[in-house]
Amino acid sequence: MKDLMSLKENIALIEAEIKVISEKIDEIDKKLEKINELAVEIKAIKMFLKRVFPDFKKEYPDILKKLSSME
Repeated sequence: MKDLMSLKENIALIEAEIKVISEKIDEIDKKLEKINELAVEIKAIKMFLKRVFPDFKKEYPDILKKLSSME
């Protein structure tokens, strides 16, 4: 009987740990989606700057390097 109660307690603990881990995974997934959205925005900014300001690359190469490193 004690073994059965011990097993039930262990199962309850494991279920609680699984719930916590799944919540953490959901949080990480949301953050990853946000990072992917930001990467797309950075690419769009680079394209905009290159098209609208053709001399931007020559005048501000350090900014483009920083944007490239963020991709």
